[in-house]
Parts: sequence; C-alpha cells; structure tokens
Amino acid sequence: MKILKSLAMAALITLPFTGPAFADLSDILDAGVIKIGVPESFPPFGSLNDEGEHVGYDIDVANLIAEDLGVEVEIIPIVSKQRIPFLETDKLDLVISTLGANPERAKSIWFSAAYAPFYTGAFGKADLAVESIDDLAGLKIGLTGGTIEDIQVTEDAPEGTEILRFGDNAATQAAYVAGQVDAIITSNVVAAALSEANPGLDLSTKYISKYGASFIGVEKGEIDLLQWVNVWIMHKKLNGTLNEISLKWLGQPLPELPTF
Repeated sequence: MKILKSLAMAALITLPFTGPAFADLSDILDAGVIKIGVPESFPPFGSLNDEGEHVGYDIDVANLIAEDLGVEVEIIPIVSKQRIPFLETDKLDLVISTLGANPERAKSIWFSAAYAPFYTGAFGKADLAVESIDDLAGLKIGLTGGTIEDIQVTEDAPEGTEILRFGDNAATQAAYVAGQVDAIITSNVVAAALSEANPGLDLSTKYISKYGASFIGVEKGEIDLLQWVNVWIMHKKLNGTLNEISLKWLGQPLPELPTF
C-alpha cells in the first residue's frame, strides 16, 4: 500500500501544472511598466485636452498609482464594453474607468475599494433655496427624458413643479446655461462637465438623491496587486489626495466611499 501511495504522489508531482498564470505585482515591478485602462471620452473622468494629452480624475489616479509603484504608466484608452474583457485577456493590469461594482461583474474580475464618487441630484445656483425634492414646487426643473432621474422626479416631485424634459444630457446642460430652467437633475459627472465647459458658471449641488461609487478593476487571482491598490486608496483618502482630486475635477469634496 505504501508503495502505491508513493507512486501516486510521484505521478502527481510530475504532472504539468495547468492552472491559470496570473500577472503578479512583482511582474509589474520587474517590467517597470503598468498598463491602465482609462476613459477617453467621458469628462471629467477622462478626455483629451487641446494638446492631445489624457486628462481627468481617472488619469490623475492612474498616474499617481504608477508614481507610487515607481514604474512607468502605459495609458490605454478604452470604452465601457472593453473594461472587463481587456482585464481577462491580460491587455491591462488595472481598469480605472468609472467602473461600478455589482455581483454579475464580480464573477469575472475583482474590485478594489471605491476611489471616486458617483451620485445624482439637483444642481442650481448657490443662492437657490432647494435642500430636497420637496423644495422644487414652483421651479422649472430640467432633466434628460427617460433617465432614472426622470422617473424619480416624476414620481416624487411636489405639485407645482414644472418639469422640462430634454433629449440628451447636452440639451439639458444647454437649457441651464441659457437660463431656461432653475435647476437640473442629473449626475455629478454631467454637472462637473458642465462647470468645466463654462468657467464661472454658478452651479452647485442642492441635494443628492442617489449615491454610487467607482472602483478599480483587477484581474482575478492578482491578490498582491489588489492588496496594494486597496492600501494605496486608503492612504490617499487619509492624506487628502483623493479629496484634492475630487475638488479639482468634480468641484465637490470627496464623500464617504464604500469599501470591502
């Protein structure tokens, strides 16, 4: 019996290893480069400036991660549908592209703690007396038709609220700039893009109706890289760096963000 067991063990030892081979944090450090997927057409998180350089919230985060790792960063612009497949096929080491976490996506990749806020709410002039949806009575409110915001405001806005629905976010933004509406109901991303495109525009958050967050995507199995990214996010929250990035690109302090 002992001889049989020994032969079985020897056979197992000599079998070729066929498990998945994951890129590790050490591989990135040895290579001296980290490949990070970012948005290119989604300001203020990622876009191209007049000089053709990638700029935005996610770009700042990507550059700082590479700097703190002591490696070069290879910025790879991606669209939403590429985020998970590019991780799974080793085209990227990280995805920093306004990626939301949900159970379905978690079957395919791992998520870091949240690094950026995402929320919807009402935005208007600083002196507009609106603190909740109940204060919208008597006001002209602009929003993009067919959105979650449209459904919520239609259901919950008080009597006397005049709701103007527009075909897309650009039209909603234009209506506010032109003074056609007193406030807009939209996401902080759209509001930040509006402020960026119109320096000096009087636009501030009146109330927040729904919170969300963005997470950094990591390929399954890269436990060392995920651990490092989570420590990095914690460190940048504590020292105020992520708050500075939020103020720079979103015009709002960094709120409390979810973690795992």
